[in-house]
Amino acid sequence: MKRGMGDYLCILMKAIERCHPEIKIFELNTNEDHIHISASVAPKMAISEAVRILKCNTARPMMKKFKYLEKVYCDGDSGIWSTGYFVSTVGANEKIIKQYIEMQGKEDSGQAQLEFK
Repeated sequence: MKRGMGDYLCILMKAIERCHPEIKIFELNTNEDHIHISASVAPKMAISEAVRILKCNTARPMMKKFKYLEKVYCDGDSGIWSTGYFVSTVGANEKIIKQYIEMQGKEDSGQAQLEFK
């Protein structure tokens, strides 16, 4: 069975969790040009540090496994990731955010309509 980039990224994220127990990933959904992650980061760790760990520890293996990325992103190891990121805290709406992440790929492709209850 041939694994796509999204599958491989999920495997890499699980490996990061094992090496960095202060980062716990709950949900991950990939799309053509972005990903959505629901994660918990230990209070002692800055969010920016967690994002740096996720980006750095996925960029190199992704570029190595998917050689065509070198042609598309010629910015070195971190070139596949944009410099920015969006972070929001989760409180009472955690269930809604989790549903959003699970359905995001279908929503972006027009295959599903999100219904939050």
